[in-house]
Amino acid sequence: MKTSLIARSVLTILLSLCTLSSHAYSADKLSNKAKPVVDHSKAEKLYEVHCQSCHGVDRLGAMGPALLPENLARFRQKKAIKVINKGRAATQMPAFGQVLNKSEIASLVEYIYTPSKASLKWTMADINASKVQHFDQSKLPNTAQFEADLMNLFIVVELGDHSATLLNGDTFERLDRFKTRFALHGGPKYSPDGRFVYFASRDGWISKYDIYNRKTVSEVRAAINTRNIAISSDGKYLIVGNYLPQNVVILNADDLSPIKVIDAVDSEGNSSRVSAVYNAPPRYSFIVALKDVKEVWEIPYSDKGGVEVYKGWAHDYKNEAKAEGWKVQEQFPVRRIKTDDYLNDFFFDPDYINLIGTARNNHNGQVINLDTKKKIASIALTGMPHLGSGITWHYKDKEVFASPNIKEGKITVIDMEDWNVIKEIKTEGPGFFMRSHSNSPYAWTDVFFGPNNDKVHVIDKSTLKIVKTLAPSPGKNAAHVEFTKDGKYVLLSVWDMDGELIVYDANTLEIVTRMPMKKPSGKYNVFNKISYEKGTSH
Repeated sequence: MKTSLIARSVLTILLSLCTLSSHAYSADKLSNKAKPVVDHSKAEKLYEVHCQSCHGVDRLGAMGPALLPENLARFRQKKAIKVINKGRAATQMPAFGQVLNKSEIASLVEYIYTPSKASLKWTMADINASKVQHFDQSKLPNTAQFEADLMNLFIVVELGDHSATLLNGDTFERLDRFKTRFALHGGPKYSPDGRFVYFASRDGWISKYDIYNRKTVSEVRAAINTRNIAISSDGKYLIVGNYLPQNVVILNADDLSPIKVIDAVDSEGNSSRVSAVYNAPPRYSFIVALKDVKEVWEIPYSDKGGVEVYKGWAHDYKNEAKAEGWKVQEQFPVRRIKTDDYLNDFFFDPDYINLIGTARNNHNGQVINLDTKKKIASIALTGMPHLGSGITWHYKDKEVFASPNIKEGKITVIDMEDWNVIKEIKTEGPGFFMRSHSNSPYAWTDVFFGPNNDKVHVIDKSTLKIVKTLAPSPGKNAAHVEFTKDGKYVLLSVWDMDGELIVYDANTLEIVTRMPMKKPSGKYNVFNKISYEKGTSH
């Protein structure tokens, strides 16, 4: 959509989370009177001017979701007209009612519900053919070509000009700044030793960057529209979760060659978009969130085919494999876990035995035991909790989980023993990111949406009270903090083209330094990510 109205950011993906409703689409249910006679050449031009920058060439998706009949099947045209006219609350979708007239909006809607001329298939052959080898990794040094604590480095994503910064977490010196693919999404993932970092873009490109040598070594396009990636604990495999095609792709992390493509189809044959993919370290498996079907998938990985070496389950995995019709040596088999409701946003307990999930429909959260494949509890969650950004900490001799909320101004704190809500902490507006560190007494949360989006709350984890509200750069959106590996400093982003990275003392809450950046978004500390520090997202 028109970027002069609102700066593009990674959060435009929320359009897909908030607007693809459960209503069945039927184009011919609109009255003939409501249907304009569409001049597709004019509608296509409107799309190019107002929509293409976010939704991609041929409507295949970029910063925003793909706008195709396949993606809009659950979304009525009348509602699409309303969204274009008025925008969408809690997303980066602007209103076009003052820019386009009713006829233009109607013709745009008709256009996006027509099939794309582009192919929506992306095969193993397409993936292989897309590979770009920038450097021969075998010829690069195996030691870092600079002096720094390699565990206290950060990757900072700068959305403003599609770049990333490699930052020294001790001196806050910029060690490298390099171009990335358009519209990175889902957070970069580090190899277990911290040497390599992998990025995913909304249009399916997976990039591998060698931190030691400060070079992007290889890239491959795994899909047309991608949600995110995860890396196995042994560093051998990447899994890519996709909207288009509706599948997951397993890549060799060494050379980014595709190993397996698994269509996202439930046991009844229904296809689904993939909301997200996760690594579950104690289980030696990937967990897959499916947006459109009532299933969660577990995909084990190991050198012996995934079904012979598995330490996370209390029951006999081979018996279950046999019951579900797996071949004993099948690589990356799918273990299906059926759910009572759609679950597309997840969090896990520290042992990765229980999955906490919600649908985007104001229903209660569900707690699913991954070992028994059964729901063990419901959680009173309203609004739109952002579980994927939740964190845990120790509170009064119990482990608690806290989640921000995209629709309501509150933080929900949950007891992870009985799954009851302990407290709802009121904030100055809906938020998106929450972070802490095991060495810090505080949890930080932004107020990303609404008029107070320049505010950040600091919560005392021992009292569950807000102890300070900061305004790092008045009038500019403040969001997403990350701690240094020791928890002494907090890095915060000011999401603006004339933005900055602000470093705070994590204890005194005083500003240490400011660094100008082009719309910095997420920042990711090597140690915190590879050690699964409980104060950060995984």
